[in-house]
Amino acid sequence: MPTVETVRGPVDTAELGRTYMHEHVFVLTPDVQQNYPDEWGDEDERIADAVAKLTTLASSGVRTIVDPTVVGLGRYIPRIQRVAEAVPDLHIVVATGCYTYGDVPFFFHHRGPALEAALGVEVPDPMVDLFVGDIMEGIAGTGVRAGMLKCAIDEPGLTPGVERIMRAVAKTHLVTGTPITVHTHPETHQGLVVQRVMAEEGVAPSAIVLGHSGDSTDADHLSALAEAGFWLGMDRFGINLATTFEARADVVVEMCRRGYAERMVLAHDAACYIDWIDPNVLAFLPQWHYLHIAQEVLPYLIDHGVTEEQITTMLVDNPRRIFEGA
Repeated sequence: MPTVETVRGPVDTAELGRTYMHEHVFVLTPDVQQNYPDEWGDEDERIADAVAKLTTLASSGVRTIVDPTVVGLGRYIPRIQRVAEAVPDLHIVVATGCYTYGDVPFFFHHRGPALEAALGVEVPDPMVDLFVGDIMEGIAGTGVRAGMLKCAIDEPGLTPGVERIMRAVAKTHLVTGTPITVHTHPETHQGLVVQRVMAEEGVAPSAIVLGHSGDSTDADHLSALAEAGFWLGMDRFGINLATTFEARADVVVEMCRRGYAERMVLAHDAACYIDWIDPNVLAFLPQWHYLHIAQEVLPYLIDHGVTEEQITTMLVDNPRRIFEGA
């Protein structure tokens, strides 16, 4: 049977169960945390808080989460290992890649393709070897192998840095077969840019989850992407500052009505702790937590005509198919 890598080792894809395809454990700014540790507080307390929240999530029936925390988001696998070992009923799939809306990290500025103009020859991107190593050998000596690739494109569009990372992720996929999730900005139709670049690299849409597709209520645009073969990440339930709970849920209802339950996956894009957001702002996001889908979204979907079979398709069957390369 096919397997997927998790923090505790490979798991048969048939054992993934109900899966949220885009949830973080910790999202951090490492330079700030290292230099101002009072903000983070006690490490053991943060771990204990994460264990409590994820234990409750597992108790709700969720068996697996995909944590697309990569370079740029504060990935630190030893910390995630501590959490995973304390929550045996939950599989955590971690990712490799790089997250930016603009430039590459300074580390890569004068490495790889950045040297081509000066040297006059093609220079391989070192990101590819790093990402392949995370998948094939393990991350930072932990033995934990990434099961997902991650890159991003937002409202600024295909900047040189965004394009370089996206192409490195595509090349890594072609070597490893690992599925890809892309942070997108559907309001500006950045999924179409992903479609073009990935096609140029030879990556099939069926290998790609277009993250945050649920930020859009344009069902025609989303339908076109689904028809092209992409997976649609309806994965920000609870983030309702620029939209509403009903808007997020209603577009899923409409897409199911159109027959696209087989192209959608669900999640919250939540975290046990994220230092990007002032705690005072979190008070305005009372539904942004790991239990929102089970407690409020699924009942709403069912009340509006989505079937139990379609819910199982989105939460169980589609994640399995993504990792099996369907």
